[in-house]
Amino acid sequence: MAGCEDAVNDVTTKDVREQFNLKLVSGEEGIGRHILMSDISRPGLEMAGYFTHYPANRVQLLGKTELSFFAMLKVSDRIDRMRKLCTPDTPAIIVCHDMVVPNELKNVSNDFHVPVLTTKIPTTKFSSLLTNYLESKLAPMTAVHGVLVDIYGIGVLLTGKSGVGKSETALELIKKGHRLVADDSVEIRQESENTLVGNAPKLIEHLLEIRGLGIIDIMTLFGASAVRTHKRISLVIDLELWDPEKQYDRLGLEEDKMKIIDTELTKLTIPVRPGRNLAVIIEVAAMNFRLKRMGVNAAEEFSKRLDAVINQTEESAN
Repeated sequence: MAGCEDAVNDVTTKDVREQFNLKLVSGEEGIGRHILMSDISRPGLEMAGYFTHYPANRVQLLGKTELSFFAMLKVSDRIDRMRKLCTPDTPAIIVCHDMVVPNELKNVSNDFHVPVLTTKIPTTKFSSLLTNYLESKLAPMTAVHGVLVDIYGIGVLLTGKSGVGKSETALELIKKGHRLVADDSVEIRQESENTLVGNAPKLIEHLLEIRGLGIIDIMTLFGASAVRTHKRISLVIDLELWDPEKQYDRLGLEEDKMKIIDTELTKLTIPVRPGRNLAVIIEVAAMNFRLKRMGVNAAEEFSKRLDAVINQTEESAN
């Protein structure tokens, strides 16, 4: 299957039109314009003639407030406002509430090839929907070689060298009732600060590769409850072949980190050797991680008890 690679995000006005079932009114030649940012503009000041700081490269939303003020202007001012609104950088102008698009806007948008679309959705609600959609689509993205599994609501990314047993371990976890998100290649998006969301590429969605068996369809074998389309990643578990010369953490006091895009995730390293039930170990690791987030840290509690015993012993000796 796939390896690790960076991905390029690309959103056009046509994508937005199809996503929200918008009606194209004018400026059809510009429907392929690229949207480069998730910020949206409501050009109220621009309707009044102030274009000094006009964010032309944003999607422009027109609602009742903007259009009711626009209707009060002289015809010459209306044409002037629309000419300044429709720039070569403007990806789209969207009219909400299913309001009638002014003729001045139609004519100017056709001249400058700026697509004008309409929606029945109220302006505030549509602004929120569009922002969420664009933030998701335009988020920084990368692809990581590994397996992503949802274990007790914790998104666990399994990494390690090829052949170490990531997919076989994921299969055992699925049999225990946990859910597969992606196998072999995990697409990861930085949807907001400290929030990484992983999903499978469409080509290998719901599929798992097991050496000796080949590719199996998890949804067909185990049902729809055994898969997820996407999941927030909270924990990374790196599987590595047991090295007798290496000292592995036996208390859990130290916490390693792995940086993906701009987010640092907790990383555990689990050695693999015959006789170790990796599925159970990973299951417990996810539960323990969840407990730590709730403020329960068994390793710290043990360390405190140990310190107390040592102090008592020293006091008795004195």
